Amino acid sequence: MELTWYDVHHSELNIHQLHDILALRNRVFIVEQQCAYQDIDGQDLARDNRHVFALGEGRLLACARLLTPADAGSPVKIGRVIVTSEARGLQLGYRLMEQALIGCEQYWPGHQQFLSAQAHLQGFYARIGFKPVGEIYLEDNIAHIDMVK
Repeated sequence: MELTWYDVHHSELNIHQLHDILALRNRVFIVEQQCAYQDIDGQDLARDNRHVFALGEGRLLACARLLTPADAGSPVKIGRVIVTSEARGLQLGYRLMEQALIGCEQYWPGHQQFLSAQAHLQGFYARIGFKPVGEIYLEDNIAHIDMVK
């Protein structure tokens, strides 16, 4: 399947792209994972935050959010990493993270990258160079672990 990748500042998102991103996150993180939490947290359209996403056959298939470092010594936070259920098994997670890491280096060179991984995905993130920091903890009743690269 041919994909078109985007890495855009939040101000460059059109209303349809933003809707599709929020709808996908809602479908997977809230409905599929049965986790009632506040996904729209004020960060999607803040600071110099960015969205990385892939379209295939006119549909959103994968996305992630990059949060601007808080200061010169802080990491870029990668979050809301998601691949649609229809596209799982196609290695899109690796390609999405590759695009996210390219964006981190392009817009915030020299900063570490940080993510709060669902604990069952620790091996996936480790294969692309992330290392766990701290212990597993519950966030919204789902086991997570902080990881840095």
